[in-house]
Amino acid sequence: MDNNDILRRVRYIINADDKEMTEVLALGGYTMSAEDMANLLARDDEPGFLPCRDEVLARFLDGLILKRRGPSDKPAPRNLSIIPDNNLVLKKLRIAFNLQEEAMLATFHKAEFDITKSELSAFFRKRGSRQYRACGDQALRRFLKGLSIKD
Repeated sequence: MDNNDILRRVRYIINADDKEMTEVLALGGYTMSAEDMANLLARDDEPGFLPCRDEVLARFLDGLILKRRGPSDKPAPRNLSIIPDNNLVLKKLRIAFNLQEEAMLATFHKAEFDITKSELSAFFRKRGSRQYRACGDQALRRFLKGLSIKD
């Protein structure tokens, strides 16, 4: 899934303006002007569009976790060489929104995407594990849609 699209959808979910988005990004250790953030959030056919790099998305998701959950007692290793794939985005969103397995299944269900517990847990396995399953764009898109649906 496109990094810019993920940012736009998360922005809608948390109901944030450009300033708040830059603050979340700063919590993740990356500073950016509100104008540059607006360009990241622009559609690709709009003037000033700026593609979102993997590092920016990873830092934003880290900042979202810090904003919503607060700082951790343990120092988190920052391995930015990891390219945020759909599985990592799903994992970080799960942490940020403090979702347990049942809540995640309900979120998928709200978006009319039924998934079993074993399929869900396969998204969080280590790559290379026999039970690992890559999270496809459709699954991530539906999860984000489920998060955006207010009860």
